[in-house]
Amino acid sequence: MNGWVIFLIIIAILLVGGMIYIGLKVGMKLLHPPRKPLHQRPDDFGIRSYEEIMFPSKDGLRISGWYMEAKKEQGVVSSTIIFAHGYSQNRLEPHVPALALASDILRAGYDVLMFDFRNAGLSEGTISTIGLYEQRDLMGAVDYAKKLKPDHSIGLIGFSMGAATSLMVAGADPRVDAVVADSPFSSLPDYLRDNLPRWTRLPSFPFNWLILTLMPWFVREDPKKVKPIEALKRYGCKPVLLIHGTCDNTIPCVESEKLLEAAEHPEAELWKLEDADHVRCYSRDPEEYKKRVLKFFQKYLSNLNKKS
Repeated sequence: MNGWVIFLIIIAILLVGGMIYIGLKVGMKLLHPPRKPLHQRPDDFGIRSYEEIMFPSKDGLRISGWYMEAKKEQGVVSSTIIFAHGYSQNRLEPHVPALALASDILRAGYDVLMFDFRNAGLSEGTISTIGLYEQRDLMGAVDYAKKLKPDHSIGLIGFSMGAATSLMVAGADPRVDAVVADSPFSSLPDYLRDNLPRWTRLPSFPFNWLILTLMPWFVREDPKKVKPIEALKRYGCKPVLLIHGTCDNTIPCVESEKLLEAAEHPEAELWKLEDADHVRCYSRDPEEYKKRVLKFFQKYLSNLNKKS
């Protein structure tokens, strides 16, 4: 073997090693986004009746949140709406902003539970899994809400990753009665395959393959299980309101269109808001957003309470 061949082999090994190192580093960064501080409180939005809560996720992590109780004189709806935030955010979901929406929902007579997923806000945990383990946290929130108010029906409203997680939890947990999914993806592996370069700022080849191959090793489970569209197909007829901005450059609107096509509930609907970016529909048109969301919950949660 001559010197040039040896030199080329060494260069190839260094290149492959360098790509693996970059893939590992970027993959670890995606799974460990920095925590963002809770710089607002319910009081800042005129919400006075709330308490700090802590409850266990299904795998035992301690999850931090707020429980807000609606004033009884505003009409007892006997329902709790649980908020689920997006990747790398916390319960505030500032681009919505979630506390402003929560105050609207409270005024309509619904209790509200807001919490931080694992590795976010004040909750325990050191890894974010983009909807995989977060399902355990949301199920823990449902456990808490049903233990506190056993007679309440449960609605979920999620944003981005939280929207996808809400759809999967609704499919698996019969205690969830209705879901509002704002800017969800339909399938995490498909979404990442098509959109990962937007997150990593790396070329698709070879880094998509590297990162997606290494992720199951990082999280000790396969992220390919994160498929809201399969939950809708399998578990069928729960009411769902999908919301998506037509100018969403993070999760394209076509993701919600796929989910609508898969939904088996006869009145599943998709509201597309022109020119709105990712989870910006409420901030772009708060009155229309509030009207549609409250109408949806009133139809599917209030009717359940009347029947019971």
